[in-house]
Amino acid sequence: MSELKRTPLFDEYQKYGARTIDFGGWDLPVQFSSIKHEHEVTRTKATVFDVSHMGQIVVSGKDSVKYLLQMLTNNVEKLKIGRAQYTFMCYEDGGTVDDFLVYRLKDDEFLLVVNAANTEKDYDWLKEHLDSSLDVEISNVSDDYAILAVQGPKAEEILQLITNDSLKDIPLFGFNKEISFSNIDTKALVSRTGYTGEDGFEIYIDKNHSIEFWNLLLEKGEEHGLEPAGLGARDTLRFEVSLPLYGQELTKDITPIEAGLNFFVKTDREINFIGQDVLESQIEKGSSRKLVGLEMIDRGIPRTGYDVVVDDQVIGHVTSGTQSPTLGKNLGLAIIDSRYAELDGEVYVQVRKRQVKARIIKTPFLKK
Repeated sequence: MSELKRTPLFDEYQKYGARTIDFGGWDLPVQFSSIKHEHEVTRTKATVFDVSHMGQIVVSGKDSVKYLLQMLTNNVEKLKIGRAQYTFMCYEDGGTVDDFLVYRLKDDEFLLVVNAANTEKDYDWLKEHLDSSLDVEISNVSDDYAILAVQGPKAEEILQLITNDSLKDIPLFGFNKEISFSNIDTKALVSRTGYTGEDGFEIYIDKNHSIEFWNLLLEKGEEHGLEPAGLGARDTLRFEVSLPLYGQELTKDITPIEAGLNFFVKTDREINFIGQDVLESQIEKGSSRKLVGLEMIDRGIPRTGYDVVVDDQVIGHVTSGTQSPTLGKNLGLAIIDSRYAELDGEVYVQVRKRQVKARIIKTPFLKK
C-alpha cells in the first residue's frame, strides 16, 4: 500500500486537532471541530480550507487557445486575462474526464486547476491529444504551490487585514496574480472563487511560504471568527448549493448535459471539442437521464449509490445525499430516467431493505 501524500500544511493543521482521512490518496483533514460547526461558521463568518491537493496544469504557447478549444467545452477564446471560467473535458462518448476552473494568465498562457484524484489522468489526456504541429507546452506544476480557500460572508474583510492590495476590485471569477501579504516575501494569485456558495477567495502561493501564510491568516482572522475547516464541511456546503462533485454528479458515465450543466458547454464555435457531437445531440433532443434534487418525505437519508425506484423498477441512483445543516432537511441529488424527472413527482429511495418516499424538487437546495 503506497504512503498517503500530504500537503505542505499537514503539520500545521495537525496542531489544530485535525482528524484526517484518506481522500484520493491524500492524508487530508475531514474536520477540526465538527462538520456542522464548520459548516455554520462558513455560512455566517468565514473558514479557511487547505485545498493544496488540487492539481495545477499550465498550458502555454502561441497555439494554446486553438488547442484548448479542442479539449474544453467552454469557450476559452472569450476568456479575458485576469478571469477564470468553469469547464469540462469530455471523452468521445460525452462522458466527463474532469470538471475544473481555467484561468487566463496571459494571451497564450492558461492555468487549469483540476481535481486532485484526476491530476495525472488529466495531464496524460492533455498530452495524448496534443498534435505535434501545435506550438503548445503542457506542464504539471502541482508540486510548486499551496492553495488555501477563505470562504464565508466575512472572507473579504478578513483577508483584507493582511494585504494592502484591494480585494474588492476582484470580481467573481476574476483574479489578481500580484497580491502581496504582510511580511511574506512572495506574491500570490488570489481569485474570487470557491466551492461553498459563499463569497470567498482561493489563494495560490509558493509552497515554501504556505506555512507562514496559514499562520498569519489564522492569527489575524481569529478575532473576526475565522476558523479552519475540513473536507466534511466543504462537501455539505457544496451540496446545499448543488455544485457537482467529480466521481458522483459527474463521471466518465455522466455527461455535463445529463448533470444539467449546459451553460458551460459552448457548441457555437469553429473548432469542435472532443465529445461535442454527443453533447449537441443531448442538448437538441434531450438526454435520457437527468440530475434531479430529492427531498425525503419519509424518514431516511438518501446516501450515495442508493437506488431510486418507481413501481419496484430502478430508474436511477443517488449521487450525493445528507441532512442539510442549514435547512435541516434530508436531501439528495440523483441521476434518473428523464421520463420520471418532473418536479413534485414522487419516487422511492431504497434505503437498505426499505423503500423510502421522496419528491423531486428544484435545485439548488439553498439559493445564495
